[in-house]
Amino acid sequence: MKTVYERADIVPLLAEIFRELGYEGTSLSRITERTGIGKGSLYHFFPGGKEEMASSVLADVDAWFEHAIYQPLRNGDAREAIAAMWTSINDYFRSGRRICLVGAFALDETRERFSAAIGDYFSRWIEALRSALMRAGCTEEQAQMLAEESVSGIQGALVLSRALDDKMVFTRSLDTLAKRLDAVMR
Repeated sequence: MKTVYERADIVPLLAEIFRELGYEGTSLSRITERTGIGKGSLYHFFPGGKEEMASSVLADVDAWFEHAIYQPLRNGDAREAIAAMWTSINDYFRSGRRICLVGAFALDETRERFSAAIGDYFSRWIEALRSALMRAGCTEEQAQMLAEESVSGIQGALVLSRALDDKMVFTRSLDTLAKRLDAVMR
């Protein structure tokens, strides 16, 4: 039986391949090998080839973060949104077992190709968290510093957790960051 795909079905598959192999290591041959989707079908859904596939993956990641992280931080109860952010981030990154694709793209030659999407992802996260921290009683300067520290701490914890092959590093780091923000907001 042949599987019929929609573009939306393919994007998560591509995301995991890009996470595993990186942009440069991902070829159409590797994609077809891992997904079973023919090159013709891939070009049907992504006429722009690998670059369009990566852009679609980044847009999908962005949409998830906008809905699950940024909007609640910008518009919800500040303390509840910050608490929910830690849980959502832990779930999304599978307790440190899943790399941040945007972060990975930021570190290699791919950065220039997708610099606007990469910069926007991190800027919007920091700004949304800064906004919530200010509503929770932090000064603007303190909120900016804590937001930057939190986002960079999450990214660093992902790298360290994977490097040490110890998911508890990520979980402990999130817990430490959460406690730090909670203590400042009291």
